[in-house]
Amino acid sequence: MRTVTVGVLGSGTVGQDVLNLIKRRESVFTDLGVKIEISGVLVRDVNKVRDVPPGTRVTTDPGFLQECGVVIEAMGGVDRPLEMLLPYLRSGRPVITANKALLAERWDVLREYALAGSLYYEASVMAGTPVIGPMSTVLRASTFTRLQAVLNGTCLYILNQMEEGRDYADALAGAQALGYAETPPTLDVGGFDTAHKLAVLARFCADGNFPYSAVQVEGIEDITQKDIQDARAAGERIKLVAELERDGTGWRATVAPQRLPENHPLCNAGASRNALVYEGEECGTLIFAGGGAGGMITASAMVGDLLDWVIGFPGHVPLH
Repeated sequence: MRTVTVGVLGSGTVGQDVLNLIKRRESVFTDLGVKIEISGVLVRDVNKVRDVPPGTRVTTDPGFLQECGVVIEAMGGVDRPLEMLLPYLRSGRPVITANKALLAERWDVLREYALAGSLYYEASVMAGTPVIGPMSTVLRASTFTRLQAVLNGTCLYILNQMEEGRDYADALAGAQALGYAETPPTLDVGGFDTAHKLAVLARFCADGNFPYSAVQVEGIEDITQKDIQDARAAGERIKLVAELERDGTGWRATVAPQRLPENHPLCNAGASRNALVYEGEECGTLIFAGGGAGGMITASAMVGDLLDWVIGFPGHVPLH
């Protein structure tokens, strides 16, 4: 039995569920000959009440990172986690993250570690619904042509509420009251969260160096009840769609509201869930749909990444 020391950055909803799921799956790790030991959990306030396994060491001191074999990052943000993770990555140790903003905006720094197999980030797009794994492995044999996706649960909720008759401001307030949308909610409703995720996906099927700045972004803030009703009258629904397709010799990546037929996969398979339609010459059309947010859903992918690392699988390698 070998001991694997794990450090966790952040103990919000996702961080707490990661810790609880590791404990819940203890027997799976044992079957692999591994005992997981949590070296520490970095938090801002050690006195905050948390739902974590008894005896979990929470601290404001990141010094425990030095003794970890692997780090799970669940703190969010861009520059602060990058500052903490870079020395760790440079030492050749792996990082598991769901941080799409970090991956999208600091790819120039992180790509070499992804190419080395040191970055695991299935949860960064569609949380526990696996899309990065297939795109980074078996789908490489197929010639990619196009993808369309609904990748933000807040926008999905707001547009669904507007279809039920609520105006935009009221639907947004409801999303904030339920904790779906941040305050301010620009990252979600402005389309930037979706753009982060599209940039991450593009590096597996279009260009391994695809820049976040190349994504054209339009949010849902200007959608009105009239827009919603006009679409429904035409047998269509409005979705915030991430799209990647050929544009001459390059690629065009956009995030914008689109009117889609009611029988489109993003409208039926993804009626109240995240969904992605992947098109390849050889594989044909593939549809992925499922939960794209939530603590335990996201934790399931992050702990899955931890299991992959324990078994010996490399992280998610972009196109060379």
